[in-house]
Amino acid sequence: MDIKKAIGKKIQAIRKRRGVTQEKLAELIGIEVPSMSNLETGKYAPSIETLQKLSDVLQVRPYEFYYFDDISADDMRHEIIQALNENSKLVKMFYSILKSTEF
Repeated sequence: MDIKKAIGKKIQAIRKRRGVTQEKLAELIGIEVPSMSNLETGKYAPSIETLQKLSDVLQVRPYEFYYFDDISADDMRHEIIQALNENSKLVKMFYSILKSTEF
C-alpha cells in the first residue's frame, strides 16, 4: 500500500464530502493549488502542520486521514480490544496516544 496515495485519497474524499473545492481548501490552509493537488494525488505527504490545518478546516480529527478501510465502529472496537488483550506494550502505546489527543 502506498501510504501517501491512501492519505491523499482520504483528504480528497473528506474534502468532497464537505463540499469544498480543491482551490478553496488550498486557500483556507494557506498553500498553493498545485501543492493541494500534489497532496491529494499522493505525490507528497502532508506535514504535521498541514495535517493539523486540514483537520481544522475539514472538521475531522487528524487520525481520520489514516482510516483506509471502511470498517464499522463495532469491528474496530473488537479488533482494538483483542490487540490490547494480547500485547501489554500496545496498551502503553495506546494510552500515550489517547492522552496526547483531544478527546
